[in-house]
Amino acid sequence: MKYQYLPFLLATAMLVHSTAGAQESTAAAARDALAKKEGEGDQSALLKETLTAVDKQYSLIRKGKSQFTYDLNYSYIGQEKIVTDIAADGLTLFEIENVSAHIVTNTLSTDYGVWDNLTANVTLPVIGKYAEAKGGSNTSFSLGDITVGARYQPWEARRDSANVTATTNLRLPTGRSPFKIIAGSGEATGSGVAALSAGLNVNRIVDPVALFGSVSLTASAPATGLHQVNGTRVLNRVAPGTQFGFGMGFAYALSYGISTTMSFQGAIAQGAKLRFADGLNVRTSTQTSAILNFGMGYRVSPKNTVNMSVGIGLTADSPNFSVGLNLPLAF
Repeated sequence: MKYQYLPFLLATAMLVHSTAGAQESTAAAARDALAKKEGEGDQSALLKETLTAVDKQYSLIRKGKSQFTYDLNYSYIGQEKIVTDIAADGLTLFEIENVSAHIVTNTLSTDYGVWDNLTANVTLPVIGKYAEAKGGSNTSFSLGDITVGARYQPWEARRDSANVTATTNLRLPTGRSPFKIIAGSGEATGSGVAALSAGLNVNRIVDPVALFGSVSLTASAPATGLHQVNGTRVLNRVAPGTQFGFGMGFAYALSYGISTTMSFQGAIAQGAKLRFADGLNVRTSTQTSAILNFGMGYRVSPKNTVNMSVGIGLTADSPNFSVGLNLPLAF
């Protein structure tokens, strides 16, 4: 790929310089200009860095090494929400409410190489959320759910074969729980429950393209001891359903400094079980979310690639759109 413009450059040089010495000088200059510079790496390295930034689940780091990453993401959710309340004598409330939310997530991630094939990681999100509804608007800015996880590569990575990585993550309910918020007092910045997930990620580099895919399963602990007023009822317990996640995509190296990515992420979650103080038990419907992402990676140095992405929600349970920036940090 790097010599594809050489015939054109040489032909142009022959028209401008008539002597053989000038032609040879121009050809040498062209070769020097097109040649890979020291430390510039190759497309495979760029693709690997892009995968690392797009989804850190696909990469590992060397034993004893640390890596820090900052992610900035903005997402917008707009939907029509049906508000109902059920009493002993039937339906007492039914209305359609327009709800919109603007969410800015700042995430600092730390990775540490325990072994060459085992990487531990911690993510610390800080979330700002502004929501508008019929009753007014709410704003929250607080810590989100901290995640502790590990990535393990059971087999040595090979250039010409698929590479498999096993992942596990524990999400801690450190953010503001949606089950403990009083109406008008702010917005949730966390899930409210602890969750454990496990998955497998596969990637293969076929220069100049990298293919990747993943599957995961997430189980959440129930939220108990609640006392949240919902209409005329009091919510006591919530048991979220199991979630199955999947994704696939590819990255393409346009040059030594620019790469593009396209990926699809989806999730299917069982309905949650709700229990109220008066003994009523309700199960919510299954939720399906899907997002199509488009990204671009720009290599700012031989070791660092900045990635920008735009996501488009494909279902009613997904954000309408999102915009993200991934920035590696070096100290």
